[in-house]
This record gives sequence, structure tokens and C-alpha cells, in this order.
Amino acid sequence: MKPTAPKPASRDALARMAQIGVLIADDDRRIALIVRQVLESLGFANIHAARDGEQALQMLRTEKIDMVITDWQMQPMDGISLVKYLRTMDDSPNRFIPIIMLTGNADRNDVETARDVGVTEFVVKPFSAKTLCDRIMILIENPRSFIMSRQFIGPDRRRRSAPPPDGTEKRK
Repeated sequence: MKPTAPKPASRDALARMAQIGVLIADDDRRIALIVRQVLESLGFANIHAARDGEQALQMLRTEKIDMVITDWQMQPMDGISLVKYLRTMDDSPNRFIPIIMLTGNADRNDVETARDVGVTEFVVKPFSAKTLCDRIMILIENPRSFIMSRQFIGPDRRRRSAPPPDGTEKRK
């Protein structure tokens, strides 16, 4: 049964999705197929698949890819290593690419690890088409600022636009 996804929030987003290149990096072919079907139901047409982080890096160097959806547990290069490479290495094909971590690793430490290496969004397996669609729409319609400092490279971890707790902005 092909999963159904909710319609995108705007016509503009739908038009953009047909042009966005997406890379699915997952060694489980069934999961990759489900993700592909969800993407196709949203209107994505430029979809690539990799079995692990190394193959994903090769594709990122040769294909037009604007978003990555990656599993954590893959061999020989796992999803966390892929994200670290993309965010920190000088020869990264795209340091600023949005990355969704799609994983069964769901405890607090895993979520924090993924956040701290620069994952943009986090989706836990088993997942619903709606959950994945919601995260994709967030990436497209509300992209987060990118932070580059000595301690962190990745999307802004703040989800709210509230002022800092003490009222003093410490970012430069």
C-alpha cells in the first residue's frame, strides 16, 4: 500500500518541491522505498538513494541535491558520521544542506547527539507519512539560520524567536 501524505501548505512550496533534489541515505530498502513514496506524493521528482554515508557523499558531489534524509545506523559510514563530515570538513560538498535524521535511535542522548553534530530535523522510526511531511515542510517554508562557531556548525538550535532568557543577546 502506497502511503498518502497531506498536501503541502502552499502552492509555492509545491512548485519548489518539483525542483528540489533529495537524497535518501538508508541501508533498509523498505524504508527507503516508503520515504521515496512519501516524497513523490508531495511532488518531489528529483530523488536519489544511497545505501550508506560513503555512497551518499559520492552522490552529493555529483548530483544536484538540496536536502538529505539519512538513517543513523549504516555501514561502513553511519548517518552521524555523514552529518559530521558535511558540517565540518573543508571538502564538504555542501556544509549548509538541510538534513533530516530518520532513525530508531530515540532516547534523549541520541536526539542531543544528532542536534549537536548539526542535524536539522529529527524523525523517529517507526514514523508516519504526516510526521515526515511536516518536517519536510518546515525545512522548505521555515528554514533555520545557520550557525558557524568554534563549538558548533549547523542550523540554529533555537526553535522559538523569543528573546534570550536574561534579555541580553550574546551572539555576534
